[in-house]
Amino acid sequence: MSGPTDPLSSTAGASDSDGNTNPNTTSSYIDYAALTTPTFSAPAHANRLVLSTNLPSDPPPLDLSVPLSRLLFDAQEIDSHLDTLTTASALPLVSHAALHRDASQRLLEQVEEQVRGLTESYERLERDIRSRYGNAETVRLAAERMLDTLRLGRGVQRCVNLGRQVEGLMGQVEGRGGGEGRKGIGGGGGGAAADCRALVPVAHALLGLRGLFAATGKGEEGEGLGRVAVCNTLRAEIVGPAERMAVDRAKQVVGGFSMTLATFEPTLLIQALQNYLHTALTSSVAALARALATLPTLDRTLLEISARCQNIVALESLLSTIKPPHHPLLTSTSSLKPTTDQSQQQHQPNETLLDPLLRHLDTSSLPSYFWRSMAGQLSSRVQDILARGGVSARTLRTNRDRVRDGLRECVDRGTRIPSGSVGNLLAKGSSSNSGGGAGAGKVGNWEREAAVMVGAAVGPLMQR
Repeated sequence: MSGPTDPLSSTAGASDSDGNTNPNTTSSYIDYAALTTPTFSAPAHANRLVLSTNLPSDPPPLDLSVPLSRLLFDAQEIDSHLDTLTTASALPLVSHAALHRDASQRLLEQVEEQVRGLTESYERLERDIRSRYGNAETVRLAAERMLDTLRLGRGVQRCVNLGRQVEGLMGQVEGRGGGEGRKGIGGGGGGAAADCRALVPVAHALLGLRGLFAATGKGEEGEGLGRVAVCNTLRAEIVGPAERMAVDRAKQVVGGFSMTLATFEPTLLIQALQNYLHTALTSSVAALARALATLPTLDRTLLEISARCQNIVALESLLSTIKPPHHPLLTSTSSLKPTTDQSQQQHQPNETLLDPLLRHLDTSSLPSYFWRSMAGQLSSRVQDILARGGVSARTLRTNRDRVRDGLRECVDRGTRIPSGSVGNLLAKGSSSNSGGGAGAGKVGNWEREAAVMVGAAVGPLMQR
């Protein structure tokens, strides 16, 4: 058996299938197959060169001159082989390069011809499209301006139509309401109703004009109306005065409305008045209790309480002048019972809005209800102050005469109607309703209310 041959010592000559050597191949001792294999490793190749020239038993140092010479000869051999192959294959390489150059030249000529054709087509298309685009842009601009003109014309037309409508409706409102007087509260007449019916379409038309003038955004209906002189004149000479006139007429109608409307609720009226009285009563009791605990603030507190009572007196006088509308919940209790008293039957038609409130509160007058209710709550507050003791209780006992006089003056001042034209008018209404009071500007018998208040505040102070 023959040993393995060294791949570096083999020849590179190749033979064909018949065993004949190819004359075009160059003989070489280099194994090109081993050097060009994908699994070639330079360290392994160097190791083989070293082992092929040195034995493992040789003493150091190793002789590396032979492997290096071998590598140098291999490099020179490969270089010579490359020169040989280049010289032998120069003509085929030149022919191949010339063939590729000619093919590239023909391809370049074809491409340049196609590019010239595309360039000419693009230029011709650009000329055609540019002219057509110019015409289309002109048409688009004309259509856009015509659309803006049409939109502006429609806006102006609607504005003028609404202006004519407002002008005609305001003429109707003035014609209906010009010669008719306004009736008082509780007795609105046909003029107010006519104004209400005529003001509704006026309000709708004015709202339409206001919305039209406000819609000034891009593409909206009111765009550009500010540049039209007709619209500006309409807005200044018709819309503005019509708005002011409509508002004034609406305020007149609301101020003189008829209380016989279906939306009138006596229960809500009585509840609102009762809440007002309860608020005034609660704040007065709390303020007076604090003032009795700190007597330096008593005078100012009594002035505030008397002012609240004057407001209640004025409210009573005002309610006594208002006739109630026809409503099932405002039916007099006396009308539900048969009576033979002629004077009572004659008094029933003179009932006012004050009577249902007095019946609901079970009192004869609102100031009497105010003072008696406050007296009922004041006694417990005074007892609490005395039960806590201290300086407040001693000061209150010492100044009970001052408290007595202050309460009497407060009740006297609170039951007097404020002076002035309004006070005199309310005093006349109150005196006509009650059949005469204790004096001019004074409502009710205030001595009894003063005695009740003094008893509630000073009574616990007299106890030891």
